[in-house]
Amino acid sequence: MAEGIELLLRTRASSALVTVTGELDITGYPFLRDGLLKIGADVPPGLIADIDGLALGSRPPAVFPLVARRLEEWPGIPMAVVTRQPGHLRAFEDYGLNRFVPVHPDVETAEQALPHRIRRRAGRTLARGEAGIAQARAFVRDRTEEWGVPALEYDGTLIAAELTDNASRHTSSEPRLRLELRDDLLTIAVSDDDSRPAVLIERPDILEPGLGLRIVAQTARAWGSSTRWTGGKVVWAVLTLPERRRPRSIGP
Repeated sequence: MAEGIELLLRTRASSALVTVTGELDITGYPFLRDGLLKIGADVPPGLIADIDGLALGSRPPAVFPLVARRLEEWPGIPMAVVTRQPGHLRAFEDYGLNRFVPVHPDVETAEQALPHRIRRRAGRTLARGEAGIAQARAFVRDRTEEWGVPALEYDGTLIAAELTDNASRHTSSEPRLRLELRDDLLTIAVSDDDSRPAVLIERPDILEPGLGLRIVAQTARAWGSSTRWTGGKVVWAVLTLPERRRPRSIGP
C-alpha cells in the first residue's frame, strides 16, 4: 500500500473487483496504476475499479483510461469504473475520460455491461530446459491447428520457444504457458515465479546472449513483461493474422 491509497481485491465470477480508497495524488498515482495492471496480469474476465471511496483531489483521474488501454492491449480484458460521487462523474465527463473507460453507478450494472468476447484459451506447465521448449512448440502447433489459425503457427512456435527458454535460463521455476485467441489476435504468455521483469538489452554482437527477446520484439505486434498481483511475472506477446497486421509496438 502506498501512503494514502489502498487496494482491496475481491474475486467474483464475472470480474476482479478492486475497491480503491484513500486520496489520489502524485505519489499514489504509480501505485494505483501498477496495482491495477498487476491484477489484470492474472487475467480475470474483467476488471472493475470501485472508486466511490477515493478522493481525487485536483488531478484528473487519467490513470483509469490509461490502465484500461493497457489492459485492452494485453491481456485483452475489459475495464470499468464504479462510482456515485458527483465530483467523480463531473471529472470523468469534463476531461472526456468516460469515452475511454465506462463509468457505472454499481458493480452489478458494470458487470452486466462488460463485453463478453468470444475467446479460446489453453495452458499447460512446461518442463525446464530443452524438453520444455519442445513442449511449448508442440502445444502452439496443436492449438493453432485446432483453432483454425495455421498462419500463426510459425511465429507462435518461435515466440513460445524463446519465452520458455528465457524463463528456464533466468528463473528457477517451471514455465507456465498460456495461449489465448480473441478477434484474430493470438496471445502467447509465459509466467514464472520471479518478479524481476524481462528486459530487452540491445547487443551489437548477435552471438551474445539475449537474442531471444529481440526475436520476440521483432516478430510480435506487441510484447511486454508484467508483474502479477499474486506474485511472479508474465512475459507476453501478441500476434495478428497476416491480413490484419499493424505497426509493431516494441517493448513493455
